Amino acid sequence: MKLPRDVDPERLITALRRLGYEATRQTGAHVRVTTQLNGEHHEVIPKHKSIKLGTLQSILGSIARHHGLTVEELLARLDV
Repeated sequence: MKLPRDVDPERLITALRRLGYEATRQTGAHVRVTTQLNGEHHEVIPKHKSIKLGTLQSILGSIARHHGLTVEELLARLDV
């Protein structure tokens, strides 16, 4: 599986709304998004120029596990 490169943080946050995530707080250059779908889950998205590949992999892996999806299935749903 190949992760997308140069993912814009705003685009990712917008795409995560499809899974019920909403921005709940921002501290500096980091936004915490939260969903109540399938139980409460929080994730922190760095608002840098683009999200580094390892950071993106960690974020997507955590979200996919929470929703019982593979990272590939998650990417197909998010279309980032």
